[in-house]
Amino acid sequence: MKRHIITACLYTAITAVLLGIGYPLVIMGIAHIAFPAQASGKLVRQDGVLIGSRLIGQPFTGPGYFHSRPSNAGSGYDASASSGSNLGPTSKTLVQRIAQSVSAEATTQPVPVDLVTASGSGLDPDISPAAAYFQVGRVSRSTGIPEDVLRKLVAARITQRQFGVLGEPRVNVLGLNLDLDSKRPLQETIVK
Repeated sequence: MKRHIITACLYTAITAVLLGIGYPLVIMGIAHIAFPAQASGKLVRQDGVLIGSRLIGQPFTGPGYFHSRPSNAGSGYDASASSGSNLGPTSKTLVQRIAQSVSAEATTQPVPVDLVTASGSGLDPDISPAAAYFQVGRVSRSTGIPEDVLRKLVAARITQRQFGVLGEPRVNVLGLNLDLDSKRPLQETIVK
């Protein structure tokens, strides 16, 4: 009996070390060799300062920036609290939040759905091209950059479907706002 207990404890310890430490380290090493940018979180640095990740959304709130999707992750874009709201279409809370987001856009035109609804994770870094183009007027009025220049920035940032069939066309908001900053002197902080 004692021998079986020792064998079971050894197998448990060996399995824990191999699968809990060894396997993750090997996979992480392979990821860093095969996909170094993705494995490092596609971090974006400007003048040596970390300003964000192309894989996780950020709250851009100033009128001179393109805005991301709303976030339900913690206090907003908190990767440690990633989740959706679990509110259904009949939820009064969801309807009120969407109505508030629509009214914040100060327009009578239909607002693209991804500007007023959160993604499942609450961390989506991308918006649809329609949502980016929708914001061109506001950004132009705030920055003084002509709308046609902003439309070209948006068009240059559109990522098409992967392999032509997977996903939807999208625009990375951080990348778009960094392009925007390169067209004008910084009037606001990158992330507000």
